[in-house]
Amino acid sequence: MKPSSFVLLPALALCLSLAAAQQQPSVFTHADSLRGMMSPERTCYDITYYHLDIKVDTASRSVSGSNRIVFRAVSDFDRMQVDLFENMKIDRIEGDDGKTLSYTRDGNAFFISFPQMLKQGTTRSVTIRYSGAPQVAANPPWSGGFTWAKDKEGNPWIVVTCQETGASLWWPNKDHQSDEPDSMLLSVTVPAGLTDVSNGRLRATTELPGGWTRFDWFISYPINSYNVTINIGKFVHFGEVFEGAEKLTLDYYVKPYNLEKAKEQFKQVKPMMECYEKRFGPYPFPRDGYKLVESPHLGMEHQSAVAYGNNYVQGYRGTGTSEAGVKFDFIIIHETAHEWWGNSVTSRDIADMWIHESFGAYAEAVYVECLFGYEEAMKYVNGKKPNVQNRAPITGTYNVHKRGAGDMYDKGQLVLNTLRHVIDNDNLWWEIIKGLAVDFRHSIVTAEDLFASINEKTGRDYGYFFEQYLKKTKIPVLELMLTKSGDDVTLRYRWGADVEGFAMPVKVTTAKGEYSFINPTTSSQTLNLNGLSPDDFRVAQDLFYVDVRLRTLYLDPKRAMQ
Repeated sequence: MKPSSFVLLPALALCLSLAAAQQQPSVFTHADSLRGMMSPERTCYDITYYHLDIKVDTASRSVSGSNRIVFRAVSDFDRMQVDLFENMKIDRIEGDDGKTLSYTRDGNAFFISFPQMLKQGTTRSVTIRYSGAPQVAANPPWSGGFTWAKDKEGNPWIVVTCQETGASLWWPNKDHQSDEPDSMLLSVTVPAGLTDVSNGRLRATTELPGGWTRFDWFISYPINSYNVTINIGKFVHFGEVFEGAEKLTLDYYVKPYNLEKAKEQFKQVKPMMECYEKRFGPYPFPRDGYKLVESPHLGMEHQSAVAYGNNYVQGYRGTGTSEAGVKFDFIIIHETAHEWWGNSVTSRDIADMWIHESFGAYAEAVYVECLFGYEEAMKYVNGKKPNVQNRAPITGTYNVHKRGAGDMYDKGQLVLNTLRHVIDNDNLWWEIIKGLAVDFRHSIVTAEDLFASINEKTGRDYGYFFEQYLKKTKIPVLELMLTKSGDDVTLRYRWGADVEGFAMPVKVTTAKGEYSFINPTTSSQTLNLNGLSPDDFRVAQDLFYVDVRLRTLYLDPKRAMQ
């Protein structure tokens, strides 16, 4: 998802609001546990297929239809949890045989009861028929809900955004990131004259009585519930083919009055795909293709149907925190990165949402490096520093659907840049990054899965690094004392950190203009820097995201002789 912004500082508003909220003591409720915990009523079954079949009425701003859930019993059970917001009405629940099943409501969750025990290993299905007016997004894409907009020509323009809030605000499903269907059919019926663009491939368009039209989209890969989307309106389509690891169709759906702008702006897609395939491996969803769909909000990473609303300008709404930041369209580059980081490699718990957003933000710098070089990429990364608040960890709270601080965007990007330079082997670094994307392709992961992979590939234990940067609030402090007495210059150094045993190597000047690694620990060490003037001493803060506290002391050489 996109960070919010002030006019000149992307992500700052979201960082401030989330950080402020997380300064308050967290009080978690029964509803939080229902939403975030993998209870026995959830772990007992594994989703294999959804068929979501809905009718969207633009006049009444309502949704009605059904979702057929096909699942495999992981254990014996006779009761299962499904999620649907309380304001949405459940009309009927049917079993395989078409008979009505009973259920009980518990807020935004409901529990289906079966007349007999379902045996482990069996495959069954339930069909949930429902209706209602889904909540409206107050500030899309950051607040979850429907947007019932009009385009410049007065035509209806309807979209949904629901990351974090949950897809269960508009359709019944197992609303937890840990379980995805293997495939899905999404049937969307809309009023006459309108088109729906959704995830996957369009299988059929069917004219129905009363002037309605149904669009059937088939998604052939696993998909997380928050990525399932609709885009209803009047669009024009154009496309092209990217000759990458596989032939990949690139389809663009935009407003007719923006067609020429889109043809120019979307020229950025092919170079981006070339860069991402080089660094992250093949595009994860080639059978379903890649789409950019113009939206009335800023943007969202809906799988194979990325929402685009950056008004065909460079940067983030035309702004950037570095010169490189206005050399490309932020929304295209960031949201597409989520096809690898978030849509393919998906965090098991939203507490690890930093996996999506930190790698997604770092992909921006990867793109800059591909097109404009390493030095520009370093300027881009370091331009994000003023946005970081460091008021709460970027890892959230597990099992209660609580994500970490908004710093997961810009701080996360800086942390990955730091890890790259700690490892200090670019061939290995890019092998690690591509390895994470390829090894965990179409997988649900935990932070520990990624940590273990990085440690294995480097042959080093970076547990202290991950703990400090991702699970603690503050960044490490490099405490330095330079003492000059005559020609003698001595550096005393240590880390100030929350993690015991923090021992990250860092580069400093050991001669004028020459950087070398030192290996601070939380205990003081001393290094002779004779020949280096204290005025020429530097820490490589463009490569390492650290807080530097430097004191310089000048001694009269005569004092040492007394």
